[in-house]
Amino acid sequence: MGSEIPQLHIFFFPFMAHGHMIPLVDMSKLFGTRGVKISIITTPANAPLLSNTIQRSNDLGIEMDLKIVNFPIGVSVGVQQWVILVGDFVKRDAIEKAVKEVMVGDKAEEMRSRAKALGEMARRAVEKEGSSHFDLNVLIDELRTKISIADNLNEFRLKPILLSFFISWSKIQTKGKMGSEIRQLHVFFFPFMAHGHMIPTADMAKLFATSGVKTSIITTPVNAPLFSKTIQRSNDLGIDMDLKIIKFPYAEVGLPEGCENADAFTNADPTTSMEMTIKFFKAADMLQEPLEQLLREFKPDCLVADMFFPWATDVAAKFGIPRLVFHGTCFFSLCTSACLSMYEPHKQVSSDSELFVVPDLPGDIKLTRNQLPDYRKSNGETDFTKRLKHMKEAELKSFGVVVNSFYELEPAFADYYRNVLGKRAWHIGPVSLCNEDKASRGKQASIDGNECLKWLNSKKPNSVVYICFGSVANFNSDQLMEIAMGLEASGQDFIWVVRKDKKDEDGNEEDWLPEGFEKRIEGKGLIIRGWAPQVLILEHEAVGGFVTHCGWNSTLEGISTAGVPMVTWPVFAEQFYNEKLVTHVLKIGVSVGVQQWNRLVGDFVKREAIEKAVKEIMVGDGAGEMRSRSKALGEMARRAVEKEGSSFFDLNALIEELRLSRNSSKQSS
Repeated sequence: MGSEIPQLHIFFFPFMAHGHMIPLVDMSKLFGTRGVKISIITTPANAPLLSNTIQRSNDLGIEMDLKIVNFPIGVSVGVQQWVILVGDFVKRDAIEKAVKEVMVGDKAEEMRSRAKALGEMARRAVEKEGSSHFDLNVLIDELRTKISIADNLNEFRLKPILLSFFISWSKIQTKGKMGSEIRQLHVFFFPFMAHGHMIPTADMAKLFATSGVKTSIITTPVNAPLFSKTIQRSNDLGIDMDLKIIKFPYAEVGLPEGCENADAFTNADPTTSMEMTIKFFKAADMLQEPLEQLLREFKPDCLVADMFFPWATDVAAKFGIPRLVFHGTCFFSLCTSACLSMYEPHKQVSSDSELFVVPDLPGDIKLTRNQLPDYRKSNGETDFTKRLKHMKEAELKSFGVVVNSFYELEPAFADYYRNVLGKRAWHIGPVSLCNEDKASRGKQASIDGNECLKWLNSKKPNSVVYICFGSVANFNSDQLMEIAMGLEASGQDFIWVVRKDKKDEDGNEEDWLPEGFEKRIEGKGLIIRGWAPQVLILEHEAVGGFVTHCGWNSTLEGISTAGVPMVTWPVFAEQFYNEKLVTHVLKIGVSVGVQQWNRLVGDFVKREAIEKAVKEIMVGDGAGEMRSRSKALGEMARRAVEKEGSSFFDLNALIEELRLSRNSSKQSS
């Protein structure tokens, strides 16, 4: 059918004023360079303004022409008084003052830096893979699709049309007669069974659903309650979401009953944790067949699958649909990891503690070998390095990557990932901002949300430090004792989330708190044992600092929800990379001093270092500046997900690409 589709032909009709005609001519030429036939409508007197541009464009093979219409100058339009356009009168003193202010004033350099940065953004926007370049191509593809649909329905024969009229007509057709012909886009989301992956995936699915996409989340029986409340509330609001349950084969690989998420092996003792991890991944790979059965039955249009399911790319291809990869981290860490793989600078240093610069990465980022994951320091091939290789190969064959971040947070790294590394990626975050059920995200909280808010309401703004190390990091009693002593010595009010219960497995009373600690901190500190409503806490004005393990969900929530300085305490995974983004690039945090990557447990930190770091972000000399920067980033995050924001735009561009992909697949079949 492709040869039957005529060349796209668009009429541009500018108002007869230079400020309208000049940009519309530039715009029409932009369309012309994409293979669109262009006609500009104007009057005889204005034709010379356009003719040179059109002639030069024609010489370059761009198809543009001029359509002349007479302007009825012989008819009075009823003007009674001649008016000359003059501005409001400005005195010389004001002119002198303003000129000096922009050239040599106190804020001149700051304004110049901002203007230059905006200028650079403008140039990037129109370059290949830039936001405007991308949007123009999406628009042209959408117009071609509308034409193709209309051609299929034999509704009309395409003729040159006004762009504005075409878009209006297509909207009317979509709502009216054609509405029943266009099936709602249906996207499957398949998160890895770990809270740090499932929670943002649930938020992401809701984000797609609020944009008119039907979304289905695939999970296992034990993990279903994590999603069910969010889905039920969304359905009550008319948002089209559902849950698809598949059996997790724990028994087939020798795991105990109920072992269906990462909690099971991260809570295990170190001797059995690795063995359980291997079995867990083996069971996860056995989910391929149940996934195929779901795709065969429900025929979705796209599969968003976690990075830990590399086989999902081939499964999606088998059913003729695109697969999107979700890593659960930021552009900065993705770029850092890619550069380490390409250049291997850690192999050029003489010791584990020697600093090296990550080659080619913007910003002079330095790391040590100690801060890298185990697999990067291993010379031989392991099961995990084989999986990583498979994951990279699967990503290269996929439709692209969805990133829970926003452009304004890390523009240099978003550009590097897409333009230098050549990855197809869409930033659609922070996805947590779409979810208003702040108290019910994740597992059942160990404290009533109202009780938590009541405690925070009694505190002054920016006076409370929040301490939480995520759902995986597992500190021993000695480390918890040091944290308790460090917090008490800091003199700051705090909320501290701890994974340990008051009693151990043998029923003995906890031994990780200093004697009399809870009595001494009464009213000043709140300890939450278990799961906390993190977003609910972080968004409260009383919270002024965050001690975090630098998991990406927590880091992004610290920025977008709280807008507070952070003490960085990375443990494993890509958390040391995230720390560099916070402390080195964004300059909104200080490191507690952890030097060693440790699987699940964490490098030991003394109470004095904890006290110093907490004081530094709460009352230190640089605390106010860090807080201002973080709050500014938080405001950017909120604007990014609002209408016309960068993440709002990227999400809609992605959804449109998926629609085009579906239509293209149907036409080819």
